[in-house]
Amino acid sequence: MASLTLPRHTGFFSGSLPTRPTLRYAAPVKVRMSLSESGPSIAVVGVTGAVGQEFLSVLSDRDFPYRSIKMLASKRSAGRRLTFEGNEYVVEELTAESFGGVDIALFSAGGSISKEFGPIAAEKGTIVVDNSSAFRMDEKVPLVIPEVNPEAMHGIKLGTGKGALIANPNCSTIICLMAATPLHRHAKVLRMVVSTYQAASGAGAAAMEELEQQTREVLEGRPPTCKIFKQQYAFNIFSHNASVLSNGYNEEEMKMVKETRKIWNDKDVKVTATCIRVPVMRAHAESVNLQFESPLHEDTARDILKNAPGVVVIDDRKANHFPTPLEVSNKDDVAVGRIRQDLSQDGNKGLDIFVCGDQIRKGAALNAVQIAEMLL
Repeated sequence: MASLTLPRHTGFFSGSLPTRPTLRYAAPVKVRMSLSESGPSIAVVGVTGAVGQEFLSVLSDRDFPYRSIKMLASKRSAGRRLTFEGNEYVVEELTAESFGGVDIALFSAGGSISKEFGPIAAEKGTIVVDNSSAFRMDEKVPLVIPEVNPEAMHGIKLGTGKGALIANPNCSTIICLMAATPLHRHAKVLRMVVSTYQAASGAGAAAMEELEQQTREVLEGRPPTCKIFKQQYAFNIFSHNASVLSNGYNEEEMKMVKETRKIWNDKDVKVTATCIRVPVMRAHAESVNLQFESPLHEDTARDILKNAPGVVVIDDRKANHFPTPLEVSNKDDVAVGRIRQDLSQDGNKGLDIFVCGDQIRKGAALNAVQIAEMLL
């Protein structure tokens, strides 16, 4: 795939996780010999952005069958040429007429674009998988993590001529619930306390580039360039840059509260979160404290997580080796470690876990493509 805009300062592993990650370079371009005549026609909206580029990477990695693919972006990006799986495509301007004959549209162009064009696409018979927050809390729109609540998509199918909107949850919510849900099913979570350590990737390719630039500037004794964030990011941490609401929580934190309740279909579960930006290039980490209705021993929890789809356990106390953002960068699985009994809660009714997941991958593009795969 050409024209990748993301800095690739990432770790790589294959199979089981190594004790020490090694850096990789960009994978060779994959060439698809032929398109699938029986596959759906797809469109990628916001294709030149960070998540849009990752959509293409995931589609290729998973051999998603499609008979045609349309590259859509803003007027500013229209006319750019992208090479994908050995074929060259011209980026088209997103308009109301872009969705004729499109079966599935993967959206990652921001909430305002989704609000304007998502319903238009759905009216034309396209099933829209939207990565923005535009429709997440709409009662009529399913909010889906395929490993967690696939039943939310009941009745949405290709080939019926009926369009639909499906929302991708927030990246922090996805990463958290991939680990918390298998435990919730076993012992029922009553309260969840989350602290996040969120990478530059969550703010897009420009933020990743600024972190890299700032790091060089600070090491060279120069003042850091602060365009994406209002303060120095390199060698610093600060509260997530989302707007702070009247209750003192920021929007990112409230997304975790509201989305968890919707995905779990449990309005009574208590959730509180503190979201922090850390100077990591890619992949988020989260410290999660869980209070259960029933006792759950840490050994049982570890076995549950080892058998959970999309989850890998890295929990080597002897070697003090636990999940890191570098190890999960560019990977599909969410890694869980530091699995231990919460000593402040009696009767084995509390656990602490530490979770890492690639925000661009499982936190965005992969989850959306998995939703699309469920439609096939």
